[in-house]
This record gives sequence, C-alpha cells and structure tokens, in this order.
Amino acid sequence: MKQENVEFVDQKVESKELKGTSFREFLDGTVLTRKNVVKQLPFIIFLSFIGIIYIGNRFHAEKVVRDITRIQTEVKNLRAEEITTASELMKLSKQSEVVRLVKENNLGLVESTEPPAKIKSRN
Repeated sequence: MKQENVEFVDQKVESKELKGTSFREFLDGTVLTRKNVVKQLPFIIFLSFIGIIYIGNRFHAEKVVRDITRIQTEVKNLRAEEITTASELMKLSKQSEVVRLVKENNLGLVESTEPPAKIKSRN
C-alpha cells in the first residue's frame, strides 16, 4: 500500500496571508515573516545595496563639485596675483625706474650715456 503525504494547511494563516497589512503588523515586524516578503528578500537586499551605492555616489559627486569650486576660486586668485606681479616687474625693469632705484640705494653706479656698440665677428 502506498502512503499518501497529506499536508494540512491552517486556514487562519492562509487567510491572514491574503489580507492586507495592518499598521500594527508593520510596526511589530510580522509583515516581514510573510511568504511573499521572504521570497522577495534577495531582491530587497539588492535594492538596498543599489540605494547605498546611489547615496555614496551622490556624496562623492557633491564633494567633487565643492573641490572644483574651491580650485576655480584659487585659480582666479592666483591669476590676479600673476597679473599684478607681472605688471610690477614690467614697471621695475624700465630704465627710468632702474636709475631711480640705483640713486635711492646709493649703489654708486652711473648711467651710461654712450649707446652700446655692435661687435661684428668674422666667420
């Protein structure tokens, strides 16, 4: 004789599975033990992982934007400083300014009144 496996299903549990979730079930966590939720657990974990990656990516992007803004401001400041320094150098390298600085510092140098002579080489 063959024995048949008979499975008894509790009617209360099955009807509870079919009902909607109440707020109390959601708060006490019993909603997480339902078959449908347990079956979808790998997908829920995957979605949670994707969400964490998304949040981390957002924080990283905001940090990069802040760094770019900071560096752009620094470049503007350095550009202004470079222009100022170049103009000061041009002013100080004028012949009249060099003569004035030599006289102020009493270096004992005299400005040449003769133009420079060209040296020609015979090649």
